[in-house]
Amino acid sequence: MIAEIIAVGSEMLTPFRQDTNSLYLTAQLNNLGVEVGFKTIVGDSLKDIVRVTTAALSRADIILLSGGLGPTEDDLTREAAAETLGLQLRRDPAIVSAIETAIRGTWLENVRQQCETRRCNHGRCRLDERQRHGSRAVDQRKSDGKEKIVILLPGPPHELKALFEGSVLDKLRTKVPTQFLASRVLKITGIGESACDARVAPIYKRFTDVDTTILAGPGEIQLHVKTRGPTAEFAERRLDEIVEKLEAELGDCVFSDNGDSLEQIVSYFLQMRSATLSVAESCTGGLVAERLTSVSGSSRYFVGGVVVYSNELKTELADVPQDLLDVYGAVSEQVAQALAEGIRKRCGTTLAVGVTGVAGPTGGTAEKPVGLVFHALASESGTEVIKRNFPGDRARIRWFASQQALDMVRRKLM
Repeated sequence: MIAEIIAVGSEMLTPFRQDTNSLYLTAQLNNLGVEVGFKTIVGDSLKDIVRVTTAALSRADIILLSGGLGPTEDDLTREAAAETLGLQLRRDPAIVSAIETAIRGTWLENVRQQCETRRCNHGRCRLDERQRHGSRAVDQRKSDGKEKIVILLPGPPHELKALFEGSVLDKLRTKVPTQFLASRVLKITGIGESACDARVAPIYKRFTDVDTTILAGPGEIQLHVKTRGPTAEFAERRLDEIVEKLEAELGDCVFSDNGDSLEQIVSYFLQMRSATLSVAESCTGGLVAERLTSVSGSSRYFVGGVVVYSNELKTELADVPQDLLDVYGAVSEQVAQALAEGIRKRCGTTLAVGVTGVAGPTGGTAEKPVGLVFHALASESGTEVIKRNFPGDRARIRWFASQQALDMVRRKLM
């Protein structure tokens, strides 16, 4: 079955509000084995809500509308749903009485519209149920000979979740065929999006029953694979087949197949190897240390480090020789190596990372452009230095640089 989620509210068509309800509803529907095929945001216009709801009925089996069920003049979801489904609104005296009791004398006339239920012209299609903490409506209709389920839910997230879990979920379970969705996310680094897809496309194209999506982010590629089956075990086994082949193709470029972040993977390796780590950062400004310490229990393997922006502090806190700075400059392979070796000796750690570069947007030259970053990883066996040129703005370059630094540690400990 395919579902469509329609978020009603002009405020979500501005830069100031987001539709977060659809994320919750998508997760709930996926747990039932229902795939969300469409999401729509529509403003508070009766004509537009009718238009998008009519379109949803033509392409989805389950339609969920959230928002627009309050007592104000711009709450039009009830009217739009009734018009789309060919129903008439009527005021339910029992609901009026219940709400009057609940609000204890603070009654306003426009609240009465929340007491309106829907009745079809022939009187057989009952639609709606009211509860104190929100409004919802469920209707079962037929379109092109197929049964359609229409659900109206309030916009405030706490009301929507309470009503969905308390009143809608069990009814959906009785209507949805038994099926299971399984999904997996492979996280990949050290390779670009195009190169990654060129290598894995021949694999995922053979799995026609598995949906594969490739997403690119700063320093990381994600492969999302999803399939369905008659049992959860069947679906998971099918994903195991494709994931095994994808990981075999990409090798150590894959750092996670269960959603873990790179800093979490580094945490596992450091603890597994009983290793410790320190850092000396310049252009990343402490971002590597921040990511490492975002993992609970990081004090077991992360000793600490320094942020050394000025040349004076590079010398004073990380023991970078002044002559290296004079000859090669702060952004250089030699200084990155000295940062890593100096902080490793000072902190007495198994490994140490040194990072120096030009994060921009100013400070670049023809020889050392914005985005140039040197990474060094020092260990007992020696020091490895990697030179990279990262694209993007300052924030993106700094994140790329932190990703590269963490990946060097991961690969060293594999």
